[in-house]
Amino acid sequence: MYGTTRGEWRYTPQRAAVLSALTACDGFTSAQVLHAALTADGVEIGLTTVYRTLHLLESAGQVDMVRDGDGERLYRPRPADGHRHYLLCRRCSLSLAVESEEVERWAAEVARTTGFHDVEHTLELTGVCDSCHVGPNGSRRGT
Repeated sequence: MYGTTRGEWRYTPQRAAVLSALTACDGFTSAQVLHAALTADGVEIGLTTVYRTLHLLESAGQVDMVRDGDGERLYRPRPADGHRHYLLCRRCSLSLAVESEEVERWAAEVARTTGFHDVEHTLELTGVCDSCHVGPNGSRRGT
């Protein structure tokens, strides 16, 4: 089903169901939301299996992960063109892919100059989107 670059992916019906449910989501989503959607669709799957599957998909480079304002891990399928970084709204969870070539160059340079191999990095950018931002007069912007 998927090639494994960093983790093992063995096809099981539950793993396929998690991947399918994740693909159907709009934007980033949590393991709990995925689990609720799967059980609502009649899939018999434990929350632990959902967490494990998401971890395997992340290790295999098949999903991107960000943390919300509470530190909860949120997932979405990784685009075909590869690894991305996102800016995430702490209030509504809106996510926007951001240009990160400079970060990627920096990480590659750090790896090169230190002699490290297979370097991974995490960059988390959070803020409050324009629609959620409350202006100085107490009104929401963007509405």
